[in-house]
This record gives sequence, C-alpha cells and structure tokens, in this order.
Amino acid sequence: MDRSRVKGLSPLLLMTSLVVAHPVTAQDPSEVASVRYTEARSVELRAEVRLPGTVESRMSAVVAGEVAGKVLSIEAQDGERVSKGQVLVRIRPDWYALQHKEAVARLAESRARRQLAESSLERARELFEADVLSQQDLDDAISEFTAWRGRESQNQAQIDQLELSLALLDVRAPFDGVVTRKLTEVGQWVTSGGGVAEMVSLDRLEIHIDVAERYYDALRRGEQVQITFQALPGSVRTGTIERIIPRAADRARTFPVKVSVSNKDGRIGVGMLASVAMPLGAVTATTMVPKDAVVRTGPGEAVYRLTADNTAEMVPVQSGAGQGSWIAVHGGIRPGDKVITRGNERLQPDQRVEGRPQDYPDP
Repeated sequence: MDRSRVKGLSPLLLMTSLVVAHPVTAQDPSEVASVRYTEARSVELRAEVRLPGTVESRMSAVVAGEVAGKVLSIEAQDGERVSKGQVLVRIRPDWYALQHKEAVARLAESRARRQLAESSLERARELFEADVLSQQDLDDAISEFTAWRGRESQNQAQIDQLELSLALLDVRAPFDGVVTRKLTEVGQWVTSGGGVAEMVSLDRLEIHIDVAERYYDALRRGEQVQITFQALPGSVRTGTIERIIPRAADRARTFPVKVSVSNKDGRIGVGMLASVAMPLGAVTATTMVPKDAVVRTGPGEAVYRLTADNTAEMVPVQSGAGQGSWIAVHGGIRPGDKVITRGNERLQPDQRVEGRPQDYPDP
C-alpha cells in the first residue's frame, strides 16, 4: 500500500483496512483435527439443590471479669488468636493484696485467741471437776472458746475469698478462638461481671441455611454436603448436616438447618456467605463426562461425541451436578460414549478427527 495514501486515511478507516486485510478464519470442516477423548461413565449420584447460607461461630462469648478493678494491661488485641486459658486482660492487684495482708493478720490474731481460749477451757474443766469453779465460769470459758473458733473460721474464709479474687484478676480465654473486639482499655475500671472482650471460636464453624418445606423430608442428619464461598473462589469444603430444627418460620415455611465445617486453616470468616449443595432424594445412575467435554453453543451446551467413522458428532446436553473434574449431563450421551475433551473448542459438527484417549481421575 502506498505510504502517502496511508497517511491520508482516517484512523477508523485505517483500522477497518487492517481487519479486512487479515481476517480470522474458521477451521476448515474438511480438515482432520487432532483431538483427545474420554469415555462417559455411569455414576451413582443423588439429586441436589444449592441453598445460600451464612457462616456462624459454634461458640461466641463476651468474656467478663469476675472481680472489679482497674485494668493493668491488655494481653490480646483485636484479631489475635488465643488458646483456652490464655490471659486476655490483667486487673491491678494492689487493693486485693492489701486486703489479703490485713486478713492474714486478723487470722493470726484470732488463731492465737482461740488457742488461748482452748487452754483456758481445759483448765476451767479441771477446776470445775474439782468443785473449784462454778458452772457459770465453765460456761463462760466454753463461750469464749467457741467465739474465737468462729472468728478464726471467718477470717480463714475471707482469706480464701481474697486469694480467689487475686487468681481471677487475670481474665482468661474460655476456649480456643479469636478476639473480635476489645471492650476495655488500660486504666479503665471494670465492674464485676463487666465485659472485657468478645471472642469467637473458628476451628469448627456452622453454616445456617433455611430449607424449604418441600425438601424437609429428604434431609438426613450426619449427611455430607459440598460448600463453596463467595469470598474464597475455587475453594470447596465438605461439611456435615449437624442439626435440623423441626420448627418452620411462620411466614417463609423454611426450616433452619446447621451444617458444620472444619476451619483449621482459618480462611473461613464468621459472617461469610456460603452456597451449600444439599443432597436430596434417592441415589440414581447418572451419566457423567469430564467438565472439559462440555462446550457452549450459543445459549445452550453440547458435547462432541467421537463416532465409529472418526467424525465429531455434536450432541446437545444439559449439565448438572459436578463431582471433582466430572459433571453430570442429560441428553443424548450414554455411558461408554467417547466424548472429545481436548481440541473441541473449534470443531465443526461432523468434522473428521483423529482421536487419542485421555485419562481423568475417577469421579
């Protein structure tokens, strides 16, 4: 093309000229295409329905302090993983330590007084038996001993209570989990029973789903389900139907179902949206092909079948439930058919092909 003429063309006209000069050619139907194929299989499957759900924690708690006091330090921050028994917040011990010291002194005094009263009571009994001491004097000695013995027990109980309070100044995690929110700060006064932190358990979570009434009878406790998450594309988890609540919502007529799922890696967060594939109905034989065999044909789907005379026959199908790298298909494909899994993207119906087998892991 003359360069001077190219310079005079508008950008749009120049782009159009280039497209016309280099058209995209479709594969020639008379050309023999090299493809790979795999035999369709019959697999025992159950029908399933996908239902939305929300991730919940099996255990969540507002951790509270059992004794009142000023916060000395915060040992676990928001988002931090903690183990059962790990210290979350420490309360200043000063007041309780002084009270304990005073109680120990009172106990020592009451013990000494009780010992003295006990010795006096023994002498009073001897003198009473010798008719030296009156009954009233003996009763007074008994009363004195009993009073100081009671005071000693009372002081010991106060010490035990203060020692328990000193031990409870460290507010500890009640279970393994994650701190989701601090509820206090250093220097703040915490009342007895006041919350210091919120925690959730993450090792094993629950997914709450609402199941329509028509599916209720097909639910089975302990059955395994497949779970996917919007926030974790490509991740598929196996869960277990743990609880079926036999009370429907008044208006929606849906039954709450709890599905448990392991979260050892901590990737699943509380509040995430989940999609749960719930198995329903009886087990039936279903034709399955590798997912690679299914191609889009405008609004529908199809599978190319390798015929006995080495041509690619396009068979319309409707895909169903997936299992690993396989997918159920409904239509004209039968178990044992050779379905094309590689090189099928540009095939034309009834095009001649040269096929080689391809292995896939069992569904």
